[in-house]
Amino acid sequence: MRSALLHLRFPFSFFLMPVYLFALSQSVQPNIGKAWLVFFILHFLLFPASNGYNSYFDKDEGSIGLLETPPPVEQSLYYISLIMDALAIALGWFIGWQFMVFLLVYGLISKAYSHPLVRLKKYPVVSWLTVGLFQGAATYVAVYLAISQVSFVETIPKLLIPSLICTTNLLAIYPITQVYQHHEDTQRGDLTMSVLLGINGTFLNALAFLGVSAVGFFWYLPLQSFFLLLATTAPMVCFLAVWLWQVRQDQSRANFKNTMILNLLAGICLNLFFGILCLL
Repeated sequence: MRSALLHLRFPFSFFLMPVYLFALSQSVQPNIGKAWLVFFILHFLLFPASNGYNSYFDKDEGSIGLLETPPPVEQSLYYISLIMDALAIALGWFIGWQFMVFLLVYGLISKAYSHPLVRLKKYPVVSWLTVGLFQGAATYVAVYLAISQVSFVETIPKLLIPSLICTTNLLAIYPITQVYQHHEDTQRGDLTMSVLLGINGTFLNALAFLGVSAVGFFWYLPLQSFFLLLATTAPMVCFLAVWLWQVRQDQSRANFKNTMILNLLAGICLNLFFGILCLL
């Protein structure tokens, strides 16, 4: 059970929380009860179940997200992740059928990501776009519709820009989370986006898509909120710039420790910003 709990990586949901908070901050008269239930389903069931399922089939021996020395996976992890997925879908019934469909599709896609029969992880561009779209745009739209109880057809044009902003953020950050795993991924035969781009290319990709994201925020947010975004995310941007300079001098700096520092800063900065938007 200890091994399974570690591989579920519940704290990692903190890094995915900005998408939820962004949708909550933009929702029209959110149903508070449903908002709390959606939060629990996503961050305590769906996302950890996905982590556990992927860990079971990856069987990483080197560092993975939040686990510098992961314990060996056991059969219990497989069943626990499936039970958590099923429980998430069952609780989704109290939200609505659209949210249940999202939970089902998200669960299937996350399994295809690592299951040996499909293993999307082997295909760098496909897996990169899949993670960006489902953890970004699809999650934003699903949360917004679930807690606002508005018509999908009438609302979808309004959701286009913020949902794409979420996706560009993930397209920037996701390859960075793989930058220290090149050796293990290559040994396993997984050509991840970070391996395809190379270490320097991974950082340039992050800068490019963070720039696109910034343009999107400037277009979408009121000017006052955009300046607040710049202020709250400054520590993350500064660390990324310094880290990029260090890596260009010594590629061994693209390691687990620095990756986790960036993840933590990104999580804190973005959660702080969207949390303030929710309060406002």
